Amino acid sequence: MSGKNIIRASVVQTCAAQYSLSATLEKLDHFTRLAAQEGSQLAVFPEAFVGGYPKYSLFGACVGDRSPEGRDEFVRYYNAAIEVPDSDAVKRFEAISQETGVFLVIGVIERDLGTLYCTAVFVDPVQGYVAKHRKLVPTAMERIIWGQGDATTLPVHQAAFTARGETHVVKARVSATICWENYMPLLRTFYYSQGTQIYCAPTVDGRPVWQHTMHHIALEGRCFVLSACQYAEEKDYPEDHAVADANDRDGSKVMIAGGSVIVSPLGKTLAGPLLGREGVLTADLDLDDVPRGKFDLDVTGHYGRPDVFDFKLLKRDE
Repeated sequence: MSGKNIIRASVVQTCAAQYSLSATLEKLDHFTRLAAQEGSQLAVFPEAFVGGYPKYSLFGACVGDRSPEGRDEFVRYYNAAIEVPDSDAVKRFEAISQETGVFLVIGVIERDLGTLYCTAVFVDPVQGYVAKHRKLVPTAMERIIWGQGDATTLPVHQAAFTARGETHVVKARVSATICWENYMPLLRTFYYSQGTQIYCAPTVDGRPVWQHTMHHIALEGRCFVLSACQYAEEKDYPEDHAVADANDRDGSKVMIAGGSVIVSPLGKTLAGPLLGREGVLTADLDLDDVPRGKFDLDVTGHYGRPDVFDFKLLKRDE
């Protein structure tokens, strides 16, 4: 390795302080500083970290009817969401990024007029807020509470990373694909076609099989995959929040199991998976490993076969 094209990056495994924005922002500050202490220039936080993931909630909905209690539950969730980028919360993101020198990719619940979106926000230490990605297809019951993103928020952002005390700049293309969007082949293809090198995957999927998905994407896209998953126990939610078994509440029972991981372009696990607790995983990403991998597999280049297949993005104007 030359050592000149390396970025130090972290994935943060944590959970929202449910329905407390101030406490969640304190956790963001705390874990970002932990990543900075490890020398990280990039930190990825889980899906719905700010705003929370309402695991097991039903929102009083069934086919053909919604209950008043469910509407009230949605109001509480709506009030926990944030505007992007015009909010004090995003200003706090920017301040934390600037103070620590860490580029942040943060999963948030975004409020836009009457609709909520599951969103990933990109924050640069120098430029501040630079981009966002709204989840294209919420999964199953998530569709009741989250709207669908569209083609206007599919950034592959070229970020510039400089280690503290150094002048050498390393540039890398960074994208974010949220939870089960990672099972959308055409979305992955789009990001590959844009040259993503650091493929962030904020999630709440703590199943062991998720590890196979992350390794497959790293190998398929010949990119670094950084998956940050929430880890949450029943005690991390309000006492009136739904749980798996209402007759057997136990604060230590796992709600979201974690499994955060960092994978190289050739499928090597660089850090993780982290299980059973909150924490930070850190690894050095040698960006030269991307062309090393694409030497024999570039799925939108010499493996793309444009004479056989056609792919295009139907992008609307911003």
